[in-house]
Amino acid sequence: MSKKAASDPSAVKHLSTRLVHAGRSDPRVVTSPVFHASTVLFGDYAEFREREAAPLDREHMYYGRMGTPTTRALEDAVCELDGSVGAVLASSGTASMASILNCYLSPGDHVLMVDSVYGPTRKFCLGSLARRGVSTTFYDPLIDDELDTLVQDNTRMIFMESPGSATFEIQDVPAIVAVAKRRGLLTAIDNTWATPLLFNPLEFGVDLAMQSGTKYLNGHADCLFGVTTTASAELYAQLHHHTLAHGMHLAPDDAMLALRGMRTLAIRLEAHDRGARTVARWLETQSRVRRLLHPAWESCPGHAIFERDFQGANGLFGIVMQRKDEMEIAAFVDALELFGVGFSWGGFESLCLPMHATRNLPSVALADDETLIRLHIGLEYPGDLIADLARGFAAMDALADV
Repeated sequence: MSKKAASDPSAVKHLSTRLVHAGRSDPRVVTSPVFHASTVLFGDYAEFREREAAPLDREHMYYGRMGTPTTRALEDAVCELDGSVGAVLASSGTASMASILNCYLSPGDHVLMVDSVYGPTRKFCLGSLARRGVSTTFYDPLIDDELDTLVQDNTRMIFMESPGSATFEIQDVPAIVAVAKRRGLLTAIDNTWATPLLFNPLEFGVDLAMQSGTKYLNGHADCLFGVTTTASAELYAQLHHHTLAHGMHLAPDDAMLALRGMRTLAIRLEAHDRGARTVARWLETQSRVRRLLHPAWESCPGHAIFERDFQGANGLFGIVMQRKDEMEIAAFVDALELFGVGFSWGGFESLCLPMHATRNLPSVALADDETLIRLHIGLEYPGDLIADLARGFAAMDALADV
């Protein structure tokens, strides 16, 4: 980046451009170098004392766990993405979630957790958080002003995830933030699905926005990391110190992979969205598909809010499939050649995952002859993916005819 571009804010405006240049502190190279460092050596006693007085000074290194140029480049890129005051990195999205809940909640506190939240978050609330003496109430994702009635004297936080994990309900984030501000509560959100490109929680007044960067931020299915951002310098300092005190940090190689992936985030999301819409339009014509759970479709709970608040969609959505028994689901999955069967999503590859309901929300209640399937549409040619899914449906039908 030229000195003019670096010093003149008007020279670089579009987010796609900023993503390419963010965090490139060394003008000699395009890709940020990887620093493998634990011990950092000081030139003399005076420098040692100077660094000891400010171990988190981002202009210098103090100890590997406190940050290196590699991790700081990634932090800068994430902050460029959502306009936050700081980014706290972790080894996974789950680690970021746990850090938020552990940092800001104390024994005796209460948290309102959306009922459509990511499975490991639910387990954390019912396990580790409960053992610490923090209670959880799971609320319907389609509630907004009525959420006020669930606030208790000891409620400290409202935690959101929009769209909902696996079921894709869209929450009315501004309405929930209004409740929280009226009652003096912190708000946090798992924004992994949207990334700040499609929905920036900080612009809607959310206090803490976390993502599993393992998914779209990295985009290549080859590293794990999580990140939390905030517009509050005070909240950032609290979470940053909490994370360091618990010995959490991101390995330099994973930071490099994440930073590399973020450079192409904007163009990848557009491609995932195009492919997913093409496949989804075909799926809604199939007799086996009873419901399409895609935020961009009117049939998805909260679609009007999606149209109001989001800048677009991506490659992840769900379908409710009719089946006679689990053998038919096995036949469908085993017939697929291009869709892999595995956890996670957000990489360049397409995935298919049968889901088990963890709750019984009215918006996605399943009949006895239905199964929820989560699909991630990768960067393959959509026509080939449609042919692959048709092969799966044909295998189901062949089994039913036996």
